[in-house]
Amino acid sequence: MKKYKIFISGVQKELKDERQALKKYIYGDALLGQFFDVFLFEDLPATDLRADEVYLEEVKCNSIYLGLFGNNYGPEDARGQSPTHREFLLATKLGKSRLIYIKGDDDSLRHPKMRMLILAANEQLIRRRFNTQPELNAAVYASLVNYLHKVGRIVTGPFDAEVCRNAALSDISEEKIRWFLSEAHSSREYALSAKAPIKDVLMHLDLIDKGKPNHAAVLLFGIKPQRFLVSSEIKCMHFHGKQKLKPIPSYQTYKGTVFDLVDQAVDFVMSKLDRSVGTRKNGPQAPVEYDIPKEVVAEGIVNAVAHRDYTSSASVEIMLFSDRLEIWNPGTLPPSLTIKSLSKPHSSQPGNPLIADPLFLTKYIEKAGTGTVDIFDNCRKAGLKLPKFSLEDGFFILTVWRKHVVGRSDPQPESSTSSVLVQYQSLEARILVLLKENPLPVSILSKNLGQKKVSGQLKIVLKKLLSDSLIVFTVPDKPNSRLQKYRLTKKGYQFLKKYGKHG
Repeated sequence: MKKYKIFISGVQKELKDERQALKKYIYGDALLGQFFDVFLFEDLPATDLRADEVYLEEVKCNSIYLGLFGNNYGPEDARGQSPTHREFLLATKLGKSRLIYIKGDDDSLRHPKMRMLILAANEQLIRRRFNTQPELNAAVYASLVNYLHKVGRIVTGPFDAEVCRNAALSDISEEKIRWFLSEAHSSREYALSAKAPIKDVLMHLDLIDKGKPNHAAVLLFGIKPQRFLVSSEIKCMHFHGKQKLKPIPSYQTYKGTVFDLVDQAVDFVMSKLDRSVGTRKNGPQAPVEYDIPKEVVAEGIVNAVAHRDYTSSASVEIMLFSDRLEIWNPGTLPPSLTIKSLSKPHSSQPGNPLIADPLFLTKYIEKAGTGTVDIFDNCRKAGLKLPKFSLEDGFFILTVWRKHVVGRSDPQPESSTSSVLVQYQSLEARILVLLKENPLPVSILSKNLGQKKVSGQLKIVLKKLLSDSLIVFTVPDKPNSRLQKYRLTKKGYQFLKKYGKHG
């Protein structure tokens, strides 16, 4: 049986015990021991050759470069590079599979050049931290099993195609299926009729196996998806400053199907962003501009939900700071893609193909691999600093910079929306602006706010505005009337005038 050789690198006198224990663990594991051989420089017999030359030759003939990085950098050559650094650069140049594990969490204790080496590794691939030997063993095991999957030595289907344990057809929502069929037919002329039986729809989308729904079926159309896949929720946080500090001013955990998660998360972010309303010189409606375009927000969130690693116990995290939006997605890139390639047209390689297909049919995503390219293009059009993609500690991270901080080198005061509207966040203010001209029903309000359907958050905000007498019903005696609309009160007009919210 062919075995893959692993070159374990690191500063010779540092983490020696960890390297030896890791080698022992790999050889002792029933699965890994069948597929891998390990090279340690400690095991190299004395020779007449220079040690660094031998190590570099070993890098060339090994399949995997595994780096254990600690605090020390190691002895430097005439160019100021340590053996560990040279080995990493050679493995990178040769296109070797590279796995980096960093001991400890305090980077301030590391040699400056080791910090730079870790930063360089972070730009190109996933790195993981560990503090104990069991943590290192577990992380290496997961990475090596993943390697065996990639090279075809272990063959399994994608996670979203696996049968969802304990789930039954009764856990699938007919209402969500009907909504999907309506959207897919109008968006992509989907073949199945709106009245097709649930089982037929699931079979047509490859979402059922021997009468049982798979993970994709539950995530797309489940009544309570998080009952079976707890970490599939999305956590949304809004910070007034530039750091992740407690207490968090606004923190929401959203549950539901992948469609629900996208809609709710996009609505959360858009409701917190600053907005400006232009003039009506070019038409009856005043143009509205946000400091991050909605297309960028939506694309980033949809990508996270569609491509995340659903086997991870971590959730998608969305954090809005005063200067940027960060979307943290559990997972990594396919082997053939790099961070640099994301800004250019590339092939579509969904991590969850059965989830991606219904998202495509409803126009939540495109299949042509244009999602990240569109993010770059839309940021350019909006005059934003170009977005940043990175990999860190098992997460794929998208950072998008807010418009009002572009070109600023010093901290700036918060915009009028965030500094003045303390009691009323931007969603409340946007509703009041929409009602300034004419009374509107909730369906039109929802549409004008960019929502696909009336969200629970919109209902809560309307209730608050009613209780504060900033708006009133046009049919006060019949709150549930089909003719019901919301009208701005005198107090509401005064509020807009006071805080400069006229369009």
